[in-house]
Amino acid sequence: MGAFADAIDRGVVLLDGGLGTQLEQQGNDLRDSLWSARLLRDDPDEIVKAHRGFFDAGSDVAITSSYHASFPGLANVGIDEDEARRLLALSVELARRAQPSDRPTLVAGSVGLYGVVWANGTEYTGDYSGATDVAVAEEQRRRIRTMADAGPDLLAIETIPNGREAEILGELLTEVPEVEAWVTFCCRDDHHLSDGTPIADAVRAVTRTGRVTAVGLNCTPPQHVESLLNDARAATDLPLVAYPNWGRVWDGSRYEWVEGTGVVEFPPALLDRWLAAGARVIGGCCGIGPAGIAGIAAWREALA
Repeated sequence: MGAFADAIDRGVVLLDGGLGTQLEQQGNDLRDSLWSARLLRDDPDEIVKAHRGFFDAGSDVAITSSYHASFPGLANVGIDEDEARRLLALSVELARRAQPSDRPTLVAGSVGLYGVVWANGTEYTGDYSGATDVAVAEEQRRRIRTMADAGPDLLAIETIPNGREAEILGELLTEVPEVEAWVTFCCRDDHHLSDGTPIADAVRAVTRTGRVTAVGLNCTPPQHVESLLNDARAATDLPLVAYPNWGRVWDGSRYEWVEGTGVVEFPPALLDRWLAAGARVIGGCCGIGPAGIAGIAAWREALA
């Protein structure tokens, strides 16, 4: 087993929260097609500071700032392929710089959905009508290989909104057998990915090649998590992952959250239900900052 699987065996693994959320709290304007990945080029020290904030709150895993760093997206702002690879590798180095020296922690190299090439909020629609399977596979292969080569402890293949992409990722991960990986899906309701694929079908598709260490959901409203975990558990015996967002809706055209007030911490009773449903890797996504992660850390401590 790898370090990530070993950590799960020891108990609940605590992830970080929304890196973009923390970067905005630090005063950075992320209203840009690259989102938080822009700071890989413009202000990497801010990324280190954000990672450190989550480690200080108790997280065991830093997810790198490469989520929105697609090769086409970087090319659109004048960054060639060699520089793009350097920036993706830098995201791992920056997370390493933030790791505390007094306890073991991990770095997960983030590979976001194919749809980030469009920078239009595709996470929440799953509409891949503008992409062939070949195009999806070519872009995701480059990102997965580049991130694996950068030396993270594992890969975080995250916010996948589309059933076709789940099938493709199951095959692509066989090409990097040297690194552990989790895959998490972005979901629109209690049972379905953003494109309408049942999460149980997506879980079966992505795990069928035996290359996934854990599977689950992220950047999904917290009220849907328990049902989604139950559906995922029916499709796999692997450890389950849950790092939902704060429950608001992202407007990709305006680069802002809309519709209501989101939570900033998850109540212990809710975390209890996620644990009972099979979640062994828990954290937060957009809208959840270090205070939210500290709350999960306190809940976990109370379990002992």
